[in-house]
Amino acid sequence: MKVTIVGAGNVGATCADVISYRGIASEVVLVDIKEGFAEGKAMDIMQCATTTVFNTQLSGTTGDYSKTAGSDVVVITSGIPRKPGMTREELIGINAGIVKSVADNVLTHSPNAIIVVVSNPMDTMTYLTLKATGLPKNRVIGMGGALDSSRFKYFLSKALDKPANDVQGMVIGGHGDTTMIPLTRLASYNGVPVSNFLSQAELDKVAADTMVGGATLTGLLGTSAWYAPGASVAYLVDSILNDQKRMIPCSVFLEGEYGQEDICMGVPCIIGKNGVEKIVDVQLNDAEKALFAKSAEAVRNMNADLKSVL
Repeated sequence: MKVTIVGAGNVGATCADVISYRGIASEVVLVDIKEGFAEGKAMDIMQCATTTVFNTQLSGTTGDYSKTAGSDVVVITSGIPRKPGMTREELIGINAGIVKSVADNVLTHSPNAIIVVVSNPMDTMTYLTLKATGLPKNRVIGMGGALDSSRFKYFLSKALDKPANDVQGMVIGGHGDTTMIPLTRLASYNGVPVSNFLSQAELDKVAADTMVGGATLTGLLGTSAWYAPGASVAYLVDSILNDQKRMIPCSVFLEGEYGQEDICMGVPCIIGKNGVEKIVDVQLNDAEKALFAKSAEAVRNMNADLKSVL
């Protein structure tokens, strides 16, 4: 099983590292436009093989897509990261051209690959990839919901003072500071609704902290986060390559699901060897439906800026 990761920056390299030491794929290829950068990252990770005990083979290339041939999954992380005070939406003009070019190049050599989009603004870049390539919708997946949900569960565990691995919760909607929807109503601690343990005010704070989770880290770090995003990508790739059939919130193309058409947004999906194998309807209440519709409107406004690219 072979994975290509385009963009060997912090997120891409972390994803490669996690995939390697967890043995998710037998081969990983890092691609970057900066001379020697991907090669150096791959060599650095490979020198961990004897101490972290893995057999995955990593290599890097400066833009030679022929080395990515035969990839089962292609992860696109390329594009500029957010800077303090910058929204994901502001990245669209720069990153749209990059993502379209990358998608065209990887499919030339891996026409059957499933594409995982990480570049921001993620929902719009996922939509761009789907429309520009003409791939079936099961083979184009935006990663954001997996990351947002991991942050949601982190903040829930902090509020509960309980282990994060005992907490279940998901975030749907757009992958943006004002468009994501943490589903506090459905969150649970070992099967028990978290509302049994937390007040509404506490749940509201958890949701608010989740929504600005990325911006908070950008402010602290001076750039976008990378450990949790990289691990979230690896988690998604694992479910694809090893046919785990996990239910993971992902940005996928909607054709009537959740009342939306012709848009990519975060909804719970069953992820397996065919990519998106099923979109799960979690039966939103009226308030949640209203939030989802509002989120969809914001994502559509961003998608309108793609006219010059598509």
